Order: sequence, then C-alpha cells, then structure tokens
Amino acid sequence: MPSLHLNPTRGQPLQRRQFIRLVGGGAVSAVAATGVVGLSACAQGMPPEAIEAWSGPSQTLAHAADVRHWLLSYAILAPHSHNLQSWVADLGTPGEITLYCDEKRVLPQTDPLSRQIMMSHGTFLELLDLAARERGLRADTTLFPQGAFGPGKLDARPVATVRLTPDAGVTKDPLFAQILQRHTNRSRYDITRAVPDGAWAAMAAAASPPQPAGSTSAVSSSAAPRVGFVGLEQAAALVEHRRIAREAWRIELTVPRTIMESFDVLRVGQSEIAAHRDGLSLTAPVVVALNTLGLFDRSKAPAPGDYATTSQIEEFEGKLASTPGFWWMVTPANDRVTQVNAGRAYVRAQLAATAQGLAMQPLSQALQEYPEQKQTYADIHALAGAKAPGETVQMWARVGYAPAVEPAPRRRLKDFIRV
Repeated sequence: MPSLHLNPTRGQPLQRRQFIRLVGGGAVSAVAATGVVGLSACAQGMPPEAIEAWSGPSQTLAHAADVRHWLLSYAILAPHSHNLQSWVADLGTPGEITLYCDEKRVLPQTDPLSRQIMMSHGTFLELLDLAARERGLRADTTLFPQGAFGPGKLDARPVATVRLTPDAGVTKDPLFAQILQRHTNRSRYDITRAVPDGAWAAMAAAASPPQPAGSTSAVSSSAAPRVGFVGLEQAAALVEHRRIAREAWRIELTVPRTIMESFDVLRVGQSEIAAHRDGLSLTAPVVVALNTLGLFDRSKAPAPGDYATTSQIEEFEGKLASTPGFWWMVTPANDRVTQVNAGRAYVRAQLAATAQGLAMQPLSQALQEYPEQKQTYADIHALAGAKAPGETVQMWARVGYAPAVEPAPRRRLKDFIRV
C-alpha cells in the first residue's frame, strides 16, 4: 500500500496552478506560497475516532453474549490492500461467521485479478482464528463453500465460513499479543541495523507453522509457502531488489489509471479521514491547508516529468536505500485457496516481525498483474526463484528497524457486520 507524505520543493518558484499535484501511492510535493503554511502550522495526527479500534474491544464487548463481535474487533485490524477493508461478516447463522467480499471495495486497475484482495481476506481469517483461540474456541474454516471464484473476477459467493466451537484443547497463539501493535511502516528504516538471523527465522517459522490435527490456522502443509530474504551482507542482491522496486514504483506513478485508483481512496485531513475511516490517509499540514482552500487537485494525474512525480520517485529511492533487508514469499500455485492462505501466512510473518521489534512494508507494485508491470513482475519472480510453472511471488516486503508509526484508520465494527 502506498505511502503519502509531504516533500518541499527546495524553494523553486511556481505559479499558483502548480502549487500541488498529488501522486497516488507516493509522497506529496507541495509549495508553501505566501501565507499558506501559516494556515496549518502543526502536523495533524489521526482523528481519535478513526483509530479507536486499535485500542481493542471494550469491556462491554468482551462480556457480550455473542462472542463473535469480540472476535471480529480483532479481525478487522488485518492489513488490507489500499486499506479498502472489503470484508463483510454475515452473522445470520448462530455460532458461525460467513465472510464475503464487498465487490465495491476492490482494485480493478492495480489488482485486476483480485489476487491481493483475496490475500487481504486471508489476513482477516488468520486474525479471526488467533482471536478465537484466545477465547478457547476452535475456528473450523471452510474456504469457498459455494465454489471458488474464477481466475478473473470475484462474485457474490462467500469467501469462507467459520464455525466456532468451544474446545478445551485449543492452544492460544503468542502472536495474538501482537495484533494491536502491528502496523505497516512506510517510513525510512535504519540502514545501520541489520535484521538478525533469529528474526528472519522467526518470520519464516510463523509463515509456515506446524499443523496440529484438525488445525485450520495458516496454510496447509501441501500448500506451504517458500520464504526468502536478503540482508546487508548480500549487497549485490539488495541493489537488484531496490532497482526492481524503484522501477515498479515509477510505473505506478506514471500510469494515469493506476494513479487515479489511489486518488479515489485518498482521504486528506482529519475530517475526511474521520468520515471514511478507510483508504489512504494524508495529514501533511500544507496539503491539508491547500485542500481547505480548494487548491488541491485530485481530478487528474500529473505528467511523468512533473516535479511532483520525479520528487516522489527520488523520495522512495531514499526509503529503499535505507532498507537493510527484503523478505518474500513464494507459493507453488496461484489458485484462490492458495491466495487466501498466502494472506494468512503473510500476516503471521508480520506479527512475528512486530514481536521482534521490526518494521515491515509490502512492495506490491511489481507483483501486480497489469500490462505495464510485466517486466518488473518477471524480474522479481526470477530474483525470488519463482521459476517453476505456477509458482507465484505472493508477497514482497522491505524489513528493518524504524520509529513507530500511527495505525491506519478502521471503520466501525458495525460497518462490517451483516445479520
């Protein structure tokens, strides 16, 4: 998911019409003309109501008769592409949760085959399973009970049904403790701190956990992902990872339809963030001020040579240069069940990284299946060793140490529930 923040223009003189141009999925370049900065001297944080879910369920919810609401309060904290939160939980059958995808919350341009959307449903199901274990419940999950979606388009059939059963033999998972702490961190990392071998091992173990009899958590052994990583000691490999990531980022920034897809879910300032509680959040003070004045143009994409584009490529390159390690996950197939299970494995790996004090950011651009990314898609698959027929790089991420960041907004629990 893209990172958004403010970049200065280094004092270059610009006309009013050139004040600002947003680049979806990247940083923001802005010019603070006379008096504009003074309108918003302090950076805005996230509005409290937009991130209240990250405080965990209330005591009232914890003691509610229907435990499913408590479980869902954790599941909705799962990572989701573009923070779309396309989960719909049907509670019409007692003791069950049926998961659907909101077909209005998808990414037809950057995720035309909805692979990332399916992974985002896997992250939801894994956090739901961790929460169920915490309450002594076995979550028996059946994926695509009415049949799996085809390789192209999603439809109204359910993604999964989860049957909840009290079971004294259920084992709690220590990764549950990291759910409220897990945040995607898109800032610069500390290039002087290498990721320890033990941390890489913990992430790998979390992504491919042993499977107790009857378990439905994470991936089955027959579809277990292969994970890999490179660190500071592999300088040549790091250079190649950075090259592919930079080029894939440039493509997304300069293809108008992919940029506009990010524009459509951009929320600028506290009022917009609080009203929507989803999508990509932007709180940079100058941009918020310009938006208030009606000078923030989100109606069209900037040209490839605009400063707003080139500066963001430069800024992202700086983030890549600050990254001491890259992690990836390859599956032997790419069917819908595999995609969902890959999402489950990924969020476990990110929770394990969180427990190790590490920051993590997915690099989704080169994994996207639209024509302009064909070469970067091939390059990252070759680099990750995904060469056999059907092998797919489901996730690729930068990993390192970084200061803590605010959580992403979440909609109200009731917004996800259908009875």
